[in-house]
Amino acid sequence: MTVIKNIADFVGRWFALLVLAGGIIGLLAPEQASLAAPYISPLLGVIMFGMGLTMRPVDFAIVARHPGAVIFGVLAQYTVMPLLGWAIAHALGLPPLLVVGMVLVGSSPGGTASNVIVYLARGDVALSVAMTSISTLLAPVVTPLLVLGLAGSSLPVSAGDLFLSILQVVLVPVVAGLLLRMAAGRFVEGVLPALPLVSVTGIVVVVAAVVGANADAVLSTGLLVALAVVLHNSCGLVLGYLVGLVTKLPESARRAVSVEVGMQNSGLAAALATAHFAPLAALPGALFSVWHNMSGALVATYWARRAPKGAPEESSSEEAPRS
Repeated sequence: MTVIKNIADFVGRWFALLVLAGGIIGLLAPEQASLAAPYISPLLGVIMFGMGLTMRPVDFAIVARHPGAVIFGVLAQYTVMPLLGWAIAHALGLPPLLVVGMVLVGSSPGGTASNVIVYLARGDVALSVAMTSISTLLAPVVTPLLVLGLAGSSLPVSAGDLFLSILQVVLVPVVAGLLLRMAAGRFVEGVLPALPLVSVTGIVVVVAAVVGANADAVLSTGLLVALAVVLHNSCGLVLGYLVGLVTKLPESARRAVSVEVGMQNSGLAAALATAHFAPLAALPGALFSVWHNMSGALVATYWARRAPKGAPEESSSEEAPRS
C-alpha cells in the first residue's frame, strides 16, 4: 500500500503534465487512443465513485454555518460559466457542435481537482468541498436545463437523456461512495490514499480518447478552441473572485469561489458530449481538462505565497482536501 500511495502522490503532484501527456498521446496515436472512447462514461463513473468515497456528512455542515457563502458560490458556478461558454463560443464564431461543447463545460459541476487547488492556494477548503459536493448533486437537474436553454437553438438537446446520463454517471456513483464511506469508514480510510491514482488515470485516458477521436479537428481548429477554453477558464477565475468580493466574503472564501467557478468537471462534459452529440462536441471538454489543471497550478502557486488577509479563521482550513 505504501508503494501505491507513493505513486498516487507522484501523479497528484504532476497531474497537469500527465493530462497534457494524455492529449499528446491522443494526437500522436489517434487510432489507438480513440479505442478508449466507448469507456469514457464508465471511467467517469469510477472517478465519481471515488469522489463519493472522499465525502462525509460533516462536509455539508458549512451550509448551515455559512449558507450565504455556499449559495453565492454555487449560483456563480451555474451562471457565470454557462453564460461565458455560450458568449465566448459565439464571439469566436465556433460551429454548433463546439458551441454545445463550450456550454456543456460551463454547465458542469465543480472539477474533481478543485479542492486540492484551493488547499494549495490557502483558500477555504471546507467551502470548496461543500461547493463541489452540492454542485455535483444538483448537476442532474441543472446541467440539462442550462444546456437546453443556451445550446438548444444550436443543436437538438434532450434534457431528459442528459438527466439520465448524469444520474447514472455522477449522482448514483457519488451517493454510493458516500454511503459506503458511512457504512465502512475504516476500510475506506485505508484506500483513500490510492484514489488520486484512479482519478488521474481516468482523466488522462478520457483526454487521450477525446483528442484521438478528434485529432484532425484539433490540428485544424485546435488553436481557436484552445483560445476559447483559455478565455473561458481565465474569465471564470476572475469573475468568481469578483463575486466573492462583491458579496463581501473573506479572502480565503474568495479564493475558494474563484477556483470552484473557474475549474469545471470537464471530464463529465466530454463524456456527455461523446454520448449525446458528436465527438467534436467533446473537444472543448478535453482541452479544458488539460488547461484548467495547468492554470489551477499557477493560481495556487501565486496565492500560496500570499497569506489571506483577515482574522485567523479566514485562513485556509487546517484539514487537507480529501478529493
